[in-house]
Amino acid sequence: MAYFLQQIANAVPVAALYAALAFGYSIAFAVTRRADIGYGALFAFSAQMFVLFSGYGWSHLWLVLPAALGFGAVMALLYGVGAGLLVGRHVMRPLAFSSDNTVVVAALGVVLVLMETARLASDTRSLWLPPFLNTRVVFWEDPAFPVVLTVIQLANAAAMLAIVAIGHVMLARSAWGRRWRAVSQDRKAAELCGVDAAGIYLSAYAVAALIACLTGILAVSYYGNMDFGAGLVFGVKVLFIAAIGGAGAPLLSALGGAAMGLAETLWSAYGDFLWRDLVIFSALVLLLVIFRREKPVP
Repeated sequence: MAYFLQQIANAVPVAALYAALAFGYSIAFAVTRRADIGYGALFAFSAQMFVLFSGYGWSHLWLVLPAALGFGAVMALLYGVGAGLLVGRHVMRPLAFSSDNTVVVAALGVVLVLMETARLASDTRSLWLPPFLNTRVVFWEDPAFPVVLTVIQLANAAAMLAIVAIGHVMLARSAWGRRWRAVSQDRKAAELCGVDAAGIYLSAYAVAALIACLTGILAVSYYGNMDFGAGLVFGVKVLFIAAIGGAGAPLLSALGGAAMGLAETLWSAYGDFLWRDLVIFSALVLLLVIFRREKPVP
């Protein structure tokens, strides 16, 4: 029983990460209805920039660890959001309303560019952050198997859930959220009512990029490292995760991400780790086939 409870506790930060990623992805997807695997690349790119600049601040600028981490976070946000704006304005927005295949090819190119940029900037070295905030918080004091999480896990989970909550309130209550909903529901009708659909798309992509960068910084703060090829993996994962709950509905997409995080953690605990991704993706494909909504024939 204690082992099962520990796995549920382990699933909390993973579920929060996938929920925040799916939420951000869905904000951009809702206004274009085009699958974009480049979103995961922004997540991984910002994480790699955070590690790179934190190490630079520590070893070259002689900053203390908190200051080095703060410097790395600021630079990761500048580079990550800047890359997101650049991609959104000059790559995705011109192609957003063309064919699906065009966007997929362009997104794959974005993944490769960001992945290689991070690799070359790091001189193909795998950089690691030092562990911090690793104090254990005990939830169930069992001499044989205590149920614990670390402070960094709890802080990350709380921050990612806060991102989802704040984002949901912004979409539901703000004037920008109303315009975003109008464009996501009917772009041409929104334009006829005076809404700048192109501007809403660019700002939605910027918000999505900001969420990707924040989650990347938080995730690598706990894991300590982000692989150069993680952008493609997370891009595909986020695409499937968001589709579970309905990629055009950010809150439902976040719930779908949380469900996948729980399933992934439980499989890692009780199943063969080497088969985890195959089983999870196969289950996602099956769910998408079962619940696929057919478009009515005009």
